[in-house]
Amino acid sequence: MIKGKIEQTRAKWAWIFIAVPIVYFILVRFYPTLDAFSISLTDWNIVGEKKYIGFNNFIALFNDPVLWVVLGNTFEYLLLGVPISLLLAFVIAYYLDQIRFGHGFLRACYFIPFLTTAVAMAWVWRWFYQPVPVGIINLALGQMGILQLDFLRSTKQALPAVLAPAIWAGLGFQIIIFMAGIRAIPESHYEAAKIDGASAWQVLWEITIPGIKNTIIFLVIMSSIGFLRIFDQVYNMTQEGEGGPLNATRPLVLHIYKTAFDRFEMGMAAAQTVVLFIILLIITVIQLRVLKNDR
Repeated sequence: MIKGKIEQTRAKWAWIFIAVPIVYFILVRFYPTLDAFSISLTDWNIVGEKKYIGFNNFIALFNDPVLWVVLGNTFEYLLLGVPISLLLAFVIAYYLDQIRFGHGFLRACYFIPFLTTAVAMAWVWRWFYQPVPVGIINLALGQMGILQLDFLRSTKQALPAVLAPAIWAGLGFQIIIFMAGIRAIPESHYEAAKIDGASAWQVLWEITIPGIKNTIIFLVIMSSIGFLRIFDQVYNMTQEGEGGPLNATRPLVLHIYKTAFDRFEMGMAAAQTVVLFIILLIITVIQLRVLKNDR
């Protein structure tokens, strides 16, 4: 009898604790997402009445040439950022795992940028990119006899210049995850390879990389979502947060922000949000399919 009451009490408290995140996701995640679909079908400027206009926002959106520039920038962040960041993180994690002296200190050094405020970090990098005599990068180039670069003032160099601190910021998290995946590989696999006379290259390709396949998939998806939602670096590093010059660095998230809070076109901003949601959904579905086929 007493045991049954204890079990009922435990079950009740378990449901109470589960209810908190459920309510959070419904109110903070699911409801705004569903509401965005509704708002995307209206003409609304926040203060006035919502006027239903059907799919006119989507028609205007896809006829806007700026959207295609913004989408191109967004996918450029994705296609450059994901492979470069994961490659750097894996190489660092692979060799850092083999270091015994000072291992904890080095790991902490790589993780610090992940803990640093994105806004502060963006302004520091913006300062690095300034022309001489302020920008230390151009000062260093001048010392080597190389002409200074325009960086954030160039339509060609601005996007890579913004992407660099975004990659640097997420590197620490990726390194920690890669190291956890590498250390989860049974030591017996490496011992067997050593007995068989396998080279370090063969061990890497035949044991280490296959052993962290799920880790790689996880980081690819997380990094993809992160680069598709890049905002802080662009907003704080470009002139007046416009994603310039000439929209050369403007991603979709910043475009949504400007549409909503500069032009107060909430219906159009909601339509842009729906487009972003669909892109993220497609990537998530691909992840689930890859994980399912890998089992």
